[in-house]
Amino acid sequence: MNTTKIAVVGVTGLVGQMMLQVLQERQIEAEYFLFASSHHVGEKITVNGDEYVVEVLTETRVAEIKADFALFAAGAEVAQVWAPRFVAAGTTVIDNSSYYRMQPNVPLVVPEINLMTIKNHKLIANPNCSTIGAVVALAPLDRVFKIKRIVYSTYQAISGAGRNPKFKYQIENNVLPDIDVRLPDGNTKEEAKMIHETRKILGRTEIAISATAARVPVANCHCISVNVEFGRRLNLERVKQILSQAPGVVYCDDYAVPTEVSGHDEVYVGRVRLDISKPNTLNMWVVSDNLRKGAATNAVQIMESLLA
Repeated sequence: MNTTKIAVVGVTGLVGQMMLQVLQERQIEAEYFLFASSHHVGEKITVNGDEYVVEVLTETRVAEIKADFALFAAGAEVAQVWAPRFVAAGTTVIDNSSYYRMQPNVPLVVPEINLMTIKNHKLIANPNCSTIGAVVALAPLDRVFKIKRIVYSTYQAISGAGRNPKFKYQIENNVLPDIDVRLPDGNTKEEAKMIHETRKILGRTEIAISATAARVPVANCHCISVNVEFGRRLNLERVKQILSQAPGVVYCDDYAVPTEVSGHDEVYVGRVRLDISKPNTLNMWVVSDNLRKGAATNAVQIMESLLA
């Protein structure tokens, strides 16, 4: 029987390390090829009891290994150069960077929502970590009540900034409403990602969306306050029933916090209540592990669906 070959690019970063952890937890047996920057070449990493040596990417090596899948956790610049080379070698690439997400010919995938879009594609984009948590909760409600407008306010953990992050101000005892660079319209790139990616994943380009993204002094797990207006009349008990039955969602009668959610793959939804200021509008509190479901687990789930 042929052995599945899996390349992990950016294996020494937080997301790359989490990808290896999730792959092992899910007992995905494969031959692994581990790639990182030249600083890490020669390091040894054990996966499923087998020891592998970290390599640097070369065109010859990519063509030689002919991997079935490549999980990218190395940033937009690396993905831009190397993802097409893996695809040319016959590999299916699942990229965690922002580079391909909004390209119209590249599916942007959350398995609970739009897995059908990956058919016949060799390059698949993994969405932004906050976007994933939000849309897992919103998609089942959109199908029933049809979303008109969303207002996001995020409280994003330090782990979302990678290893040894640098901030404009100290993060300890602070809240920094300024994630990524500022765009001409006043939004940051992080806020723009949530706006445009939500529309693409839900297949609803007409939804009005506003976002404010803030970094908070929390180690892991992103939290989102979601205010969402629907085009159809709401029934709060029906909303709670839908969320309780939604794939990938843990509905909380009260609410969840990062210390409880860290290490879990589900999206936790609580504080669900009607917005008394506006008809057919809900408030929700959403918490998810940004390194797992927000990045590594979502990518591995996409790959699992293709393996199946």
